[in-house]
Amino acid sequence: MKTPCEIVVWYVLPTIRREIAKEMVGTYHMRQSDVGRVFGVTDAAISQYLKNKRGGSILIEQSEYYPSFIDEVKKSAKLIVEEKSDMSVEMCRICNYIKSIGLLAKIYTDITGAEAPSCAWGKTPDPNCITSIE
Repeated sequence: MKTPCEIVVWYVLPTIRREIAKEMVGTYHMRQSDVGRVFGVTDAAISQYLKNKRGGSILIEQSEYYPSFIDEVKKSAKLIVEEKSDMSVEMCRICNYIKSIGLLAKIYTDITGAEAPSCAWGKTPDPNCITSIE
């Protein structure tokens, strides 16, 4: 059985990266190579995001939450471009946001067929979720 963290790694983070890349190039007219430096990847990887060959999740894109997800992406892209935040902080912020609105729990249930544990909703502690490393 997949954990909520695996769902984030395989479905959520690539979608966040793709949408932030599109926003940086489309709205802020950044070059792919500059976006690649911000992301720590090659400009070829950014090209794949822009052509929808990398990143993206139908489960997110077809969700009722997609418009609010995109609003959060736009906020993050603006903060990153203005150097008021960085990529890692914004990735975590958006991830926490999708937990808080129930999107991660919905994706988890759609993929696994099981009820999402409370950590998929951003709630802890849950004995089924790892909250610290000992």
